[in-house]
Amino acid sequence: MSDDTPGQDLPVGFGFRPYRGGEDHGAMAAVRLGCAEHDGVDAHSVVEGIPTAAEIAEASAKLEEPSKNQNLVVHDGRVVGYSTIRWWQEQDDTWLYLHRGYLLPQHRRQGIGSAMLSWAEERIHQLVEQHGTNRTAVIGANALVSEQDATALLLAAGYRRVFGLVEMELGDLQQLPERDSELPAGIRTGPIGASHYRAAWRTVVDSYADAGFTQKWPFQDFVDTADSACWRAAWNGQDMVGVALCSIRRHDHTVGEIEELSVRTDQRRLGIGRALLLDGLRSLREQGATTTRLFTGTANPHRSYHLYESVGFRRQNEHVRYRKPLA
Repeated sequence: MSDDTPGQDLPVGFGFRPYRGGEDHGAMAAVRLGCAEHDGVDAHSVVEGIPTAAEIAEASAKLEEPSKNQNLVVHDGRVVGYSTIRWWQEQDDTWLYLHRGYLLPQHRRQGIGSAMLSWAEERIHQLVEQHGTNRTAVIGANALVSEQDATALLLAAGYRRVFGLVEMELGDLQQLPERDSELPAGIRTGPIGASHYRAAWRTVVDSYADAGFTQKWPFQDFVDTADSACWRAAWNGQDMVGVALCSIRRHDHTVGEIEELSVRTDQRRLGIGRALLLDGLRSLREQGATTTRLFTGTANPHRSYHLYESVGFRRQNEHVRYRKPLA
């Protein structure tokens, strides 16, 4: 066991060590692949699928101090599991410190998962002290509904479910329905250019104004990741009243994603969301996508998944966020 990693009680032959960069990505990808069947992971998920070594390298590069915030479990020198920690501030100023762990099924039920959880919580307490966020910090964790081992571990450790996201798939973009009604008078739809970015960002941010557990999204972050080839908006005169932010998956150009579908509160239930959704899906098809994914909240008060089902989307897995008080 490395001196750089807090000691935990592990079975003989197992140990922790910090993430070392490029040499670990292949082994980490193998862990994810080895967990997939047992945990019911959807290989094509846009939320959490089965990443390649290159995708794990990309995700690791986005972490702050990945060698301190990724911890590997080794057995006789071989990587058999790992944990990752990241954090962000939500709209109500809560700081969420999220950990996620993966352990090969054949090594479960030996106390290793509990030790991984203890490491993550200890590290999060260190980070909270460093950041000075004690008053507003909470610990979070994710698990698929199908991940029964992870779910049981979190619940036994005092975590409680706070929300779920249902992932949905439209399997064939060649079978899109036609628009079944005209838009209200004065409403038009069209592409989003760079001059529209701030209005598009504001439309999305405002739609989440009353939503809990929502990450803050600064305008500069919006601009830095903008890829508007498949974006569509609706206007009432000069006012933007809705957006569909759609994109092609970078690692698989046959898969599209509806990242956001937002309609201003006073313009809902007028057919604008459906029109934008269909326009966005056609844009994805024109860019070469053959299937499309999205995810939406299970507690969505606007029942948006009924809209998605009406154009052919079907439910896949459910992703659950759990939380635990810091103290």
